Amino acid sequence: MASGKGSGGKMVALGIVGLLVLGLGGFGATNFGGTVRSVGAVGDQEVDINLYARALQNELSALEQQTGQQITVAQAQQLGVTNQVLDGLLTRAALDGELARLGVSVGDEEVRRTLMSIPSFQGLDGKFDPDTYKFAIERLGQTPSEFEESLRTDTARALLQGALATGVVMPDAYAKVIVDWLGERRTVSVASLTAADLDTEIAAPTEDQIKSQYEATPAAYTAPESRDVTYAWLTPAMLAETAELDEASLRQIYDDNISAYMQPERRLVERLVYGTEDEAQAAADRIAAGESTFEDEVTARGLELTDIDLGDVSASDIGAAAEVVFAADDLGVVGPVMSDLGPALFRVNGVLDATETTFEEARDDLAKEMATDAARREIGDLVESLDDLLASGATLEELADETAMELGQIDWTTASEDGIASFSAFVTAVQEAQVGDFPEIIELSDGGIFAMRLNAINPAALRPLDEVRDQVIADWTTAETARLLKARADKIQTEVASGTAMDALGLPVETFTDITRRDFIATMPQGFIDAVFAPGLAQGATAVITGTDRVVIAKIDTVQPPEANTEMDEIAANYAEQAAQGAAQDVIAAFASAMRLRDGVTVNQTAINAVHAQMP
Repeated sequence: MASGKGSGGKMVALGIVGLLVLGLGGFGATNFGGTVRSVGAVGDQEVDINLYARALQNELSALEQQTGQQITVAQAQQLGVTNQVLDGLLTRAALDGELARLGVSVGDEEVRRTLMSIPSFQGLDGKFDPDTYKFAIERLGQTPSEFEESLRTDTARALLQGALATGVVMPDAYAKVIVDWLGERRTVSVASLTAADLDTEIAAPTEDQIKSQYEATPAAYTAPESRDVTYAWLTPAMLAETAELDEASLRQIYDDNISAYMQPERRLVERLVYGTEDEAQAAADRIAAGESTFEDEVTARGLELTDIDLGDVSASDIGAAAEVVFAADDLGVVGPVMSDLGPALFRVNGVLDATETTFEEARDDLAKEMATDAARREIGDLVESLDDLLASGATLEELADETAMELGQIDWTTASEDGIASFSAFVTAVQEAQVGDFPEIIELSDGGIFAMRLNAINPAALRPLDEVRDQVIADWTTAETARLLKARADKIQTEVASGTAMDALGLPVETFTDITRRDFIATMPQGFIDAVFAPGLAQGATAVITGTDRVVIAKIDTVQPPEANTEMDEIAANYAEQAAQGAAQDVIAAFASAMRLRDGVTVNQTAINAVHAQMP
C-alpha cells in the first residue's frame, strides 16, 4: 500500500512523529506489572497499559510546560485530558485492527530505514549509533525487538493514514476567498477627537449622577470573594540570618568548586570533521579562495550548523586541536587540524576572556548559600516534631509561640501575590481548604514550610458608596467625556457623509494607505481595523471608533483587491494546505470511528484507575 502525495505524505510523517511522542518522549515511564496488560481494546486490538501510562505522562508534561504549574491526574481528569489520551489510543487500536484484517505490514528493510533516520539514535556524526540506540531503548523499558515491532506497527498505520488522506485537496476557490478577504487593501483618512476638542469643560457630577453611575456599574465597585486565613510559616530566609558560619567550611566550599571561580579563556567554536586530511585541506583552500563559505561546506556534508556547534569550550575540551584554535588572533576558520574525531576545520565565532573570582569576592554569596542550605536542613529536621504538635491539638498560635515559625494573617483573594501568597503551594491549599479543617505542615518551593487555618470565606460584596466615591466620580467623568466625544463625532460623521472634506474639519487628519486586515496600527483605538473593514463598508463610507481617550472618525477613501505578489500566493497555498490537512484528519477520524463502531470498544476502568493511582 503506497502513500499518496500532498497531505497524504504529511500524514505518513505525522504517524512516525506520533510514535516518537509516545515512545521516546516516555523515557523513565513506569512499567505496570501484574496480570492486567491493557486499559481497553477495539475488537481484539488491545491498548497496552504501559503505552497509556507513557502517553498520559507525556500529555501532563506538555500541559505543565504550557502553564508553568504541576498538573495532577485529578486535575487532568477534570479537564478531560485522560479521556482524550485514551480516545486517541483507542483510535490507533481501531486502525491497527483494520491493518491486521487487511494483512498490511511493512518489511524489515523499511523498519531498518526508519530506525536509522531517528535523530535520537544518532551519534555526533549524524549516523545511527548502536550504543545510543541501546541506551535509549533500555530507558524506555523495552527490548530492541519490542521497540522495532512497535515501529513496524506505527509505520504501517502511517501508510494507512496516508492512503486515507490521499487526494484530499481544497478547491482553488477556497484559497481565493481567504486571500481576497485577507489581502483587500483600503486607504483610510482618520480625524481624531480628544477631551481637549470639547467646547466646554466637564463639570463635577451631581449627587444623583454619582448615585446613577454607582448603581449602573456595581461590578466595578464589588469587592471580590476573600478568604480569611491564619497561617504559621518558616522559610530558609528567616533562619539564614541567624545561622552560624564556619569560615573554614566556606573556604573548603570555595576550594572544592574552584573551577567555577577560575574560568579559563573559552571560545565559541564549530567543528567540521572530514574523513582525510586532504579533504579537509581542500575545503580550507576553497574557503580561503572565496570559492565557498564555511556554511557551504557544512551543507555539502549533509549537515546543519547545529550538528557541528560545540558551544563555548575551553582548551581542555578539544584536545590536540586547542593549540591551533586558541592561538587564532581573529574570528573565523582555522585548520585543518587533527581533532579527536579526525582532521577538521574549526570556526571561531567568539572569545570569552578568562575570569577569576577571589575567595573574598565570592565569600558573601558563599555565605548566603551555605546559610540557606543549613536553614533548609534545619527546617527539614523540624517537620516531624511540628506534625506531632499539630496532631496533639496545638493551634497555629501555639506553634508560633513554641517554635521558630512566624504567625500571619491574610484576607486572600485571587489578586493576592505578595509574601506567602506568592507560593503556589499556599494558593492551592487556600483554594482547597474548608472551614474547620485541621492544619497540617505543607512544604514550600524554597524549602520552607507552613500550616494554615481557614477562618471564614467572605463572599463578594458591593462596597458602600462612600468608600468608593472617588472611583465613582472618576468613572462618571470618563464616561461623560466619552459620551460627549461620541456625540460630536457622530455630528462630524454626518457632515463628512454629506460631502465635507476631512481636511476642512479643523482637526488633525492622518491617512493610512493600502492597509489590510493583517495590519495593526498602534496609534488607533482597539478594534480600529475591524471597524474600517466591517462588512458593507464601501468606498466613501465613514465609521466612528471609540477609544479609551479619544474618538476617531474614519473615511474609506479607496477599496482595492489584494496585491498580486509571491507573499499572497504563499498565503493562499498555506491556507489551502492547512485546510486539506484538517479535512484529511477528519477523514481518518471518521474511518477510525467506523472501525470502532464495527469492532466494538471495551474499556478496563480498573486498569486505568491503577495507572492513575501510581502517578503523582
